[in-house]
Amino acid sequence: MTIREEAATPAARTDYERRSQADWDNKTHDPINLLLGEEDGLYHHHFAVGGFNPAVLDLPETSREKAILAEMHRMETEQVELVLQGLAPLSPQARVMDGGSGRGGTSYLINRQFGCSTVGVNFCSHHIEFAERIGRERGWDEKVSFQYGNMTDTGMPTGSFDAVVTNETTMYIDLEEGFAEFARLLRPGGRYVCVTWCANDAVSARSEAVEYIDRHYVCHIHRRSTYFRALAANNLMPSSVLDLTAEAIPYWQLRSQSGLQTGVEQAFLDGHGSGELNYLVIVADAVGD
Repeated sequence: MTIREEAATPAARTDYERRSQADWDNKTHDPINLLLGEEDGLYHHHFAVGGFNPAVLDLPETSREKAILAEMHRMETEQVELVLQGLAPLSPQARVMDGGSGRGGTSYLINRQFGCSTVGVNFCSHHIEFAERIGRERGWDEKVSFQYGNMTDTGMPTGSFDAVVTNETTMYIDLEEGFAEFARLLRPGGRYVCVTWCANDAVSARSEAVEYIDRHYVCHIHRRSTYFRALAANNLMPSSVLDLTAEAIPYWQLRSQSGLQTGVEQAFLDGHGSGELNYLVIVADAVGD
């Protein structure tokens, strides 16, 4: 049975965090996420990389939309492989924190892959309640729990996790503060896996696409260089960095053909296409002072 862990500090502490939290609190019936997870119970709040089956676009109108949504869900679920590959190998005795866990998709897939304990931390209460309900209904909740709180200030014990993951959620936090907390939570030699989209400051200091996405999602997309500076400042040593910007484009091409498009699709296509918006997978290990 899932036991919800209680946060020691407020989930939203600053004006920005309260605005971002309010935006997520208002998204109780977001179909782009809810419809895609209905069949298998895996609900995601991230995007995807890799190709899609172009045959879905040639189907009759009566079946085309359903096929597009199924293909998008397949891509989003397979995206979690980026996290799983970064974590491997991981023992069933390990403990993982999923920072910004949404409705639980990544947390449940980590547990399914490794048999380890996973704690999802999220500042949206209805996401927590949704994820817990799915766990109870599907019998996935034995080693997966969720904490309502702030992933940059969890109040959980130092060195209590073997791994920390953030799957497209770091654009909602201050990186220096967040990475300091992740480093504190990790045992010596523990692993941090970060999947993120970020502004490529080697290409442009300002991007209309990035600014549009920030407004749309009430987030603040960080510069690519800021990630590596904050990792270094907190003794998180990258062992692998994948730039999957080109591979991120097909997802947005497919989503732009769906009836569930939200208006942000062209900004992602423009940003990834110009190289102003990168899609990165960073695997880093906690090292000593």
